[in-house]
Amino acid sequence: MELTRSGSGSGSEAVHYVRFQSPHRNRRGHFTGVFGLINMLAREGRLTEEQELFRRKHNSWYNAAYTDPSTVDPAVYDHEINPGAAAWFKPSARHLLARVPGYLEILAAHGVDCRLLRSADPGRVIYEDDVQVVVVPYA
Repeated sequence: MELTRSGSGSGSEAVHYVRFQSPHRNRRGHFTGVFGLINMLAREGRLTEEQELFRRKHNSWYNAAYTDPSTVDPAVYDHEINPGAAAWFKPSARHLLARVPGYLEILAAHGVDCRLLRSADPGRVIYEDDVQVVVVPYA
């Protein structure tokens, strides 16, 4: 998986943030991210034993490897305050992105669509750390 940078030739390059999400809106009208999609399959009891072991192992790794924005700002994903808030990986998160293909394989095995998005400006930033931003999409 390659993250891209683009520029206008003026020396300034736009960072392309990355997000994996469902192409379909959920009940709240938002697009569920890759981790939410996997966790939904787990809650529904649809994962095989091997897939569930993968999910647990890798979710634990992610939990240890980077900050859950809601532990820093409990309102970051509040639907009233920040409608549609979604996390995007920064290009510096290559070590986090490297594990995503395993999640995508599980989703594909269950016929769950998940698409890759890239954007230099995915929305208004409400949280940022060294590997991610959480944004509220522009209206």
